[in-house]
Formats: sequence, C-alpha cells, structure tokens
Amino acid sequence: MKLACSQRPLEYPYTWAQFAHGEWAGLHIQTRLDEWLPRMFGYHMLKLGGLSCELVSRHCNIQHQVCIDKLNPLRNVESEIYNLPFVSKAFDVCILANQLDYTDDPHQLLREIDRIMIDDGYLIVTGVNPSSLMGIQRLIHLRKHCLPWNGRMFTPLRVRDWLGVLNYEIIDLSCFGLIPATKHRTSGAWIENAFSGLLPMIGSLYFIVARKRTYPLKPIRLEWRLRKRLSPVRVNYRTDDTLVISRGH
Repeated sequence: MKLACSQRPLEYPYTWAQFAHGEWAGLHIQTRLDEWLPRMFGYHMLKLGGLSCELVSRHCNIQHQVCIDKLNPLRNVESEIYNLPFVSKAFDVCILANQLDYTDDPHQLLREIDRIMIDDGYLIVTGVNPSSLMGIQRLIHLRKHCLPWNGRMFTPLRVRDWLGVLNYEIIDLSCFGLIPATKHRTSGAWIENAFSGLLPMIGSLYFIVARKRTYPLKPIRLEWRLRKRLSPVRVNYRTDDTLVISRGH
C-alpha cells in the first residue's frame, strides 16, 4: 500500500474541463448531489476546491455557501487548503470533489476539514476508483501524465477508513459509472443497467457521504446509598403456660 504523504509534485485541477471525461464525471456526481443536498440543513456550506465550486447546489436548504480555490473564477475565498481561514466548528456541510487524489498530505486535509465541521455535520467526498476500468488506464504510458490519471487515486475503502479514524459515520458509499460515455449516453446507461451488480466493485467514481459524530465523555457518578442497620430479631416461644420473648444477640 502506498504512503498517504507524497513528495512528488502534483498537477492541481481547478475545473472539470481539464479532466478526460470531465463533463461525464461532473454530471454523475451532480446527479447524486441533487439527491442528498435537500436532506441537509444548517447555516453554512463549504465547497473546497475548484471542482467542488462548479457543482450546482441550488437544491440545498443552506443559503450561505463558501467556495474556496486559487484559480477557479467561481471562488469567493482564496486560501490554502491546509490552513482554512475559519473558526472551528463553522460549517454544517462540506463538499470535497476529487480533491484527495491531488494533495500531498490527505490526512492533514481531512483533519483541517474536521476542525471546521460542526458536530453531526455532513462531509461529501468523491474521487476516481483505481480498481475501475477507468482507473486502470493510468498504467498506459501515454495517459499517466494526464488528468485524472496523474492523481494518486486512493480506493474508497481506504478513504472510508481515514474517515472512521476521525470518528465519521459512513452514511452512504457507492461506486458508479462503469464506462465513461460522453457521446453515447443511451448506450452507456444500458451497459450500466446490465452490469449493475459489478458497479459497487468496479465503478469509475465513488461517492461518500459521512457524518461527524462526537461522543462526549461524561464521568459515571457513584450513587451513594446508606446501608440499613441490622436490628435484632424477636423470637416468641411458649414454655408450658408461660410466654417467653427473647431477643437475638
């Protein structure tokens, strides 16, 4: 298993137009966002990265939405992703679309996101599944230097484990998009329906919905109870015609 931290330079994507099959990938992720965002409530939502900024979130009930990136024109805040300019526990929802694959320290990024998330807040993470038909194309020499194949491509199960360490409950984990079909979408939909049983394992894209759980540590209070004092028991017995009352010692 490759290390999470990396020293090699990574090309940072800031728009879906840089991706091969970027329009197809963004459409699939957008469809799942439209299903989940109406279920989420709060006051503030964060879209981290240029790819997240281009996803539409008008179906969300959260009105105040912050978009962070350095190059995407849709951003409204420019900041380093490892040092976000917000107080702790500020956001109710965070969207991280295909960002982990292009960071040199994904652990630090997730810890920084966890810092600004409120308790019971929602985190949505997407990425390319390296075990998919799309993911294994990174082995082709001509493609390994192009987006998205020049990314690190962590498996969804590994990302799930990272979130578990941070005490996030996985609400949904799904893989979809068996074969990128930008031009022939009808044929692509038919193929996905025919091989739907294989999608959880070899779907090209993964979609994770996690919820931050915080369990407060409360000391167990001892309940003090007074022990009952032992009292002697009276024993009545009759000897001939005389009633004798005796006390136990």
